[in-house]
Amino acid sequence: MMIIRPVRPDDIDAVENLAKRDKVGLTTLPPDRNLLEKKIVASQMAFDGDKKEPGKDHYLFVLEDSQTGAVVGTSGIVAAVGVSEAFYSYRVGTVVHACRELGVYNKMSTLYLSNDYTGSTELGSLFLDPGYRKNNNGKLLSKCRFLFMAEFPHRFATKVIAEMRGYLDEDGRSPFWEGLGRRFFSMDFSQADFLSGIGDKHFIAELMPKHPVYVNLLSEQTQAVIGQVHESTRPALSILEKEGFSYQGYVDIFDAGPTVEAQLKEIRAVRDSINVPITVGTMPKEGEYHLISNKELQAFRCCLAQLPLTRGQEITIDKRLAQALRLARGDTARVVPLM
Repeated sequence: MMIIRPVRPDDIDAVENLAKRDKVGLTTLPPDRNLLEKKIVASQMAFDGDKKEPGKDHYLFVLEDSQTGAVVGTSGIVAAVGVSEAFYSYRVGTVVHACRELGVYNKMSTLYLSNDYTGSTELGSLFLDPGYRKNNNGKLLSKCRFLFMAEFPHRFATKVIAEMRGYLDEDGRSPFWEGLGRRFFSMDFSQADFLSGIGDKHFIAELMPKHPVYVNLLSEQTQAVIGQVHESTRPALSILEKEGFSYQGYVDIFDAGPTVEAQLKEIRAVRDSINVPITVGTMPKEGEYHLISNKELQAFRCCLAQLPLTRGQEITIDKRLAQALRLARGDTARVVPLM
């Protein structure tokens, strides 16, 4: 059985191993043990705190194989970005240059450096061990966050975003960075991405162009990757799109990967999840796959189960699942179809 739970300090070795295995690179989960230890401590503080509104808290979850005890995946939530350091995006805009006398009308795309997503909740730190990319584990790892957010909505913003990793070539180079970013930063993409991921973002404001960038002045290779995702990121993007996330014209300033967004209350798993009483007994052998979680904060648990659920009706789960979710007869669980 696969179980989602909050990260613990003794997960550090497993989390570090996962961060090092991600060849694409997680900006918010760099393969640096000291930084990872700090992120785990920060996550503990987020789960322990009594929050009345969204702040800079970073919640980090892990996926555990209950048979082996191995931690095989991570996913996270930043309650509100841009509240302690600026959060930058490029907004893809349009300008028109026209002259009636000459019969010239040119419509051009531009890139505006913006902080428009300040205060939004961000999804991130999603990585799953390649050996476990099966049996809906990826969906569980991604969507468990929505049940947590549905249970504690006051901890999160009304708008939720996710930055998708942009296109990189086979050598790990970003055509967008090579065509634009390097001209202003004079450093490798990996270095700039790492600095941004650890929160050292002052260099962005100091070095980024202060005026709109005309896209048609960039090379064709650079233009072609704006808003495109890395091949390995497509499954994660598909999961979010099916939950109601969409691209609204914002891209990452380093690799031009798209940012997708949704209103918290309109995310499918948030909107459609329900609270149902549970009893412990013999589970039906057939049913649609559902996400099921307890309603705890520090002891949050989430799993997948086949449940023939009827809205408002009591559901029966077996002893093993009840123990995994830390539920007992008479407790209430939050449930939603997996999709």
